[in-house]
Amino acid sequence: MCGISGLVNCGDHETLARMTHVQAHRGPDDSGLWERRFPDGSYVGLGSRRLAILDLSSEGHMPMCNEDRTIWITYNGEIYNFAELRRELESEGHSFASHTDTEVIIHLYEQEGTDCVKRLNGMFAFAICDLRLATPTLFMARDHFGIKPFYYFHDGTRFAFASEVKALLQVAQIEAELDPESLHQYLTFLWVPDPKTMFRRILKLPAGHYATLRDGDFKLRQYWDLTFPPANQTYARSEADLEEEIRERFRRSVEAQMVSDVPIGAFLSAGLDSSSIVAMMSKGTMSKATNEPVHTYTVTFPQKYRVGETTLDDPEVATRLARHLGCENQRIVVEPDVTGLLPRLVWHMDEPTADPAIITAYLVCREARKQATVLLSGVGGDELFAGYRKHLAHYWAQAYAKTPPMARGLAEAALAALPGLRGTPVKGRLRLFKKMARSASLAPVDRFITNCTYFDGNQKLGLYTSDLAAETSQWDPAGPHRAAFERVNNADFLHQMLYLDTKIFMTSLNLTYNDKMSMASSVEVRVPFLDRELAEFVAWNVPPNLKLKGFFAPTTKYIFRRAMRGMLPREVLQQPKAGFAAPVDYWLANDLREMIDDLLSGERVRRRGLFRPEAVQALVNEHRRGRQDWSMQLWQMLTLELWMQNFLDGGAATYESELLAPNQVATA
Repeated sequence: MCGISGLVNCGDHETLARMTHVQAHRGPDDSGLWERRFPDGSYVGLGSRRLAILDLSSEGHMPMCNEDRTIWITYNGEIYNFAELRRELESEGHSFASHTDTEVIIHLYEQEGTDCVKRLNGMFAFAICDLRLATPTLFMARDHFGIKPFYYFHDGTRFAFASEVKALLQVAQIEAELDPESLHQYLTFLWVPDPKTMFRRILKLPAGHYATLRDGDFKLRQYWDLTFPPANQTYARSEADLEEEIRERFRRSVEAQMVSDVPIGAFLSAGLDSSSIVAMMSKGTMSKATNEPVHTYTVTFPQKYRVGETTLDDPEVATRLARHLGCENQRIVVEPDVTGLLPRLVWHMDEPTADPAIITAYLVCREARKQATVLLSGVGGDELFAGYRKHLAHYWAQAYAKTPPMARGLAEAALAALPGLRGTPVKGRLRLFKKMARSASLAPVDRFITNCTYFDGNQKLGLYTSDLAAETSQWDPAGPHRAAFERVNNADFLHQMLYLDTKIFMTSLNLTYNDKMSMASSVEVRVPFLDRELAEFVAWNVPPNLKLKGFFAPTTKYIFRRAMRGMLPREVLQQPKAGFAAPVDYWLANDLREMIDDLLSGERVRRRGLFRPEAVQALVNEHRRGRQDWSMQLWQMLTLELWMQNFLDGGAATYESELLAPNQVATA
């Protein structure tokens, strides 16, 4: 696991060194640079920070090259089928100097060219500089699901890339400028959908894509997509057969992702997904071979934080499960200094991401790093098997639409009039019902998108200044969502929802914050549910009614729950969905009260020129009086202001100075 960076015809050695060093948290074990100045004056440089996971020797140093030094790579990720690929390549005559998966990618590229990405099973973002032709070619790729990040800037013959935006901002030609269209999306969804970022002219390489750059010509191609059968598909396999097949495929995925030369552990929330991973780890051949208990980590907050939040209210469930599976569980009870922590985490995130789960993810990784370098996570289970409440909401809305219009109108008016009910156990459910009520009468696609939003169109118009309202009026923030639905419009609607969640929500939010928050603590997070072959099997062989079973009270992830019978206790199999959340409402009312008054003050909001100060103050007042639950929206605006202070006002220099002095980077 590493932080990668690179330059083509912009910057110099010192720039590349700064780009590499500002990502030191991604790879504290080693660093390296490779660069070449060509006779025509063109320049290429690659940088790497290494977190050593496989082959801890110096043979794993990057950037790495082939035998005749004509192909150089900087790489971030893990290839789980690398041993199989290595044996195949050795049979073709390739020789290896290390035991790394990095070298396998080099030789596979020599053998198959750009098609090499189709053979890789794992998570990766890499760049290869190919010097075999008269003009150097840069080949870049990002894994199938977008588990690992790849940011880039392209302007004519100038090109730069990195694992994190803060590295790109070390390049003199790249300015930190806010992108208004991305701001419009951020206020809609809490985050910016790929491939855009909040920075003008900085983009992400999309998941399942590769790109080539030669003589300034940048070409982007998709090499993989998750597909689904048509809605009228007849499914041949029995439920019992599917249970067995899914269990075995999932077992193989977990076991493959336990390969490591450093200590490995797992998140354990006691939800279905993390519990299933831990169950497979504890019963797998790898754990039996080491005769060591699996180390698991559970994060929880003191009781005062948890009232009304949609998280598991009983951390003892995880304790009992760990005991049942023979694991060594560490419960991490946190009461963080959120006012001091949040600005630094915004810096680590690069982009404003208003999901408070970033704090929870960071805290558990920070504590786990004292014992483990690799953690397995349950990200992806909800997208594969239909585990979110918004999937349930589609079926509830269908039933709701059959009620008389007058009854619906009365119910919606009553819900809208209810206060936020802060500090009560029903607060989260009320917020869900209010969101469902405003979308229930819409067409399915619009309903699903609306259920994913926070500020709606009218609310944003009331919030924006006249200039920003005029500028954003030309854009549909849900454009990427509609395009995703269109790509699978012949599939069952549940599969359409799962496709959108996999391609947009999971990649742009869940995988992004898992990468950034784990790497902030120099921890590698692996995601066994996102084994490509497992995902493809589930997409094409499990019918929608075995993913979400029932109508009025559907069972989420039904087939996966059935597959894990006998491996997990009943209380875990019947556990309701629980978010990897944090007590936002409590923090806003207590720890963050002064920060809100300062950062969202009328004077500061007016100076930014984006929002109407009186509209922002109205949100603060209504929330504090309990008239409406604006907790997520206020968290959005607080996160946005901290991001602007860090990246637009230069506040990030405070954190970067800690890393960039002294500036010592090994070169190759």
